[in-house]
Amino acid sequence: MPRYKTLLLIPLVILLSVGGLFFVGLQDGQDDGGLASAWLHQKAPEFNPQPFGEEETPNQTDLQQPTIKLVNFWASWCAPCRVEHPHLETLKDQGHIILGINYKDKAEQAHEFLRELGNPYHKIGGDPTGRTAIHWGVYGIPETFVIDSQGVIRLRWAGPITSRILEERIYPVLQEFAVTQ
Repeated sequence: MPRYKTLLLIPLVILLSVGGLFFVGLQDGQDDGGLASAWLHQKAPEFNPQPFGEEETPNQTDLQQPTIKLVNFWASWCAPCRVEHPHLETLKDQGHIILGINYKDKAEQAHEFLRELGNPYHKIGGDPTGRTAIHWGVYGIPETFVIDSQGVIRLRWAGPITSRILEERIYPVLQEFAVTQ
């Protein structure tokens, strides 16, 4: 009987260990949603998503425009994307440019998602194979990148944008680089 109880503790110890490592990663001061990014403080990688219906497709030139912009990877099947959507609408209403990349989604479902919740995107591209996301190092969606007027990634946020994330992470970066443009 004691051996059985010991075996039951092993999964708990593993779970707590992994959870502890994740927590430490979130607390290490990174500006990337707790995940390392090779692109942080580097020029944004190549950007040529596929067309998304009748929407204007973003491209590499959009990343070089002399303004701050956000690139947001999303999908209609992504529950956290629904959670962050009102915050993207807020950013749009404040005049921020958001370039959307629809990730591995069915076109009709993606368009229905935008009809239902609104379209916060200045331009939208498709990524049906996931190649663009892989090239950008996307861990999972939603994931958002803030890019400065020089085309440099200044913040990566892995996970949904919430009110707290807007206030503590997104707005400070937008303000910092708006002053230096």
